[in-house]
Amino acid sequence: MTSRVLLVSPAMSASLRQARFDDGCPLDDGGAARARSAAGSLPAAARVLASPSVRCLETAAALGLDGVPVPELAGLDVGRWRGRTLDEVGAAEPDAVDRWLTDPGYTPHGGESVRELCERVARRLADARGLEGRTVAVVEPEVVRAAAVAALGMPVAVFWRLDVPPLTVTELSGRAGRWNLRLGRPLAAPEPP
Repeated sequence: MTSRVLLVSPAMSASLRQARFDDGCPLDDGGAARARSAAGSLPAAARVLASPSVRCLETAAALGLDGVPVPELAGLDVGRWRGRTLDEVGAAEPDAVDRWLTDPGYTPHGGESVRELCERVARRLADARGLEGRTVAVVEPEVVRAAAVAALGMPVAVFWRLDVPPLTVTELSGRAGRWNLRLGRPLAAPEPP
C-alpha cells in the first residue's frame, strides 16, 4: 500500500510578509484571494488536517477544505519571540539568533527546539505511513521543512536551508518503509473542464 500525504503551506499573511514569528495574524486580502482562486486544485482526500494556527485554518477554508486542527502539526513554538520579527529579535539578541539558526537543539526563546519539532513531525509522519487514501494537511512552513527532513533522513542541521513558499504543495508518497518527496508545486486555479 502506498501512503500519500500532501502538505500545503499557508497563503500570505502580514506575519509571513514581515518575517514575524506567528502571532495569530489572519491571511491578508491577497493571500485569501489567491487561496480561494486555487480551490478545487487539490485531489480528493480521505482526510484533511491542519496546523491549529489562524493562517492555516483560514487557508484550508479558502481552499474549500474542512481542515481538522491537529496539535502535533503546530508550527515551531518560539516562546517569548512570538509576535516579534526576526529583525527585532536579531537586533536585541544577535548571538541567540545566530546560535538558534545553527544549533538545532538550542532554545533561547524558551519554546521548542528545531530538533524537537522535527522529532514531533517525524512521529506524525510515521503514523501516516499506514493510512489508506490521501491525506491533505495545511501546515506551517516549518512543519513542511521538518517533514522533508524526516522523509529523506536528512540531518536536522539542513532544516533552515529548505525554503517553503506560500501556497505550495509538497507531496510525500511512501511504501516499504521509505518516502519519496516532490517539493513545492504552486497551487493555482484549476484548469477549466
